Amino acid sequence: MARTPAYYLMAAFFSLFVLFLYGPMVAIMVLSFQGPDGGLTFPMNGFSFHWFGDLFKEQRVGDFKGSFLRSMALALIVMILTVAISLAAGLAYRKSFKFSGTVFYITVASLIVPSILITLGIGLMFDRLGLEAHWYTSGMGAHLTWTLPFGLLIMFAIFNRFDKSYEEAARDLGATPWQVLRYVIIPIIGPSLVGVGLFGFTLSFDEFARSLLSIGSKNTLPLEIFGMTTTVTTPTLYALGTLTTAVSFLIIGISFSTIAFLERRRRRHGSDAGQGMV
Repeated sequence: MARTPAYYLMAAFFSLFVLFLYGPMVAIMVLSFQGPDGGLTFPMNGFSFHWFGDLFKEQRVGDFKGSFLRSMALALIVMILTVAISLAAGLAYRKSFKFSGTVFYITVASLIVPSILITLGIGLMFDRLGLEAHWYTSGMGAHLTWTLPFGLLIMFAIFNRFDKSYEEAARDLGATPWQVLRYVIIPIIGPSLVGVGLFGFTLSFDEFARSLLSIGSKNTLPLEIFGMTTTVTTPTLYALGTLTTAVSFLIIGISFSTIAFLERRRRRHGSDAGQGMV
């Protein structure tokens, strides 16, 4: 069929959208490889990894290393908790229980309430209780209010399509509830759990609004970057952006590889239920 003018118009619009979305990111990545005498703008002044080496040296302004490690640790903790709590909640909601609707709406409400109000409320609560805010206490709680609703909604969709006949067959063979969970349910929904973990990590790693008033005196990476945008005048900031982007892509790649491995293993060996019965 002949291409209509509308096709070329939409193709041009899409190309501009992609350029607008990824152009600045590509420019920052390229500029992060400036030579030692390079600046924040084009043209490039040589090519080197000088600014990446500066990241983990002592800085006059900002704490690249500390904020990066804190964000990584916080994102990993939030990822693990999101997977564990979402799985437990998904299993619990397979049967009706008292106040289940209330708990669900309270959980989902955190997606609707403005993030600044949530982090402000958590910060004020810790202040009134006389507790010091830290990234591993109030900060972790603030991030979980963002990641858990996504994890819970994903688990609802998963268990909505789950065939209970697999569990019934395992119980008929004498499996205990723990064996059913370990050898039947988790292997089947394993790829989805990896997806929930990926959501938890990425949402926490780059979260700004819910970290603003709940992290305490030690900044996470997004807050540190925001604070340094007006003070850092070298491509070190670009190198940091390139590094964090590479970490995000690495986590995504590991997640996809894990999902592919689990799918291949399940197709090759089937369920682990038989092994569990033995």
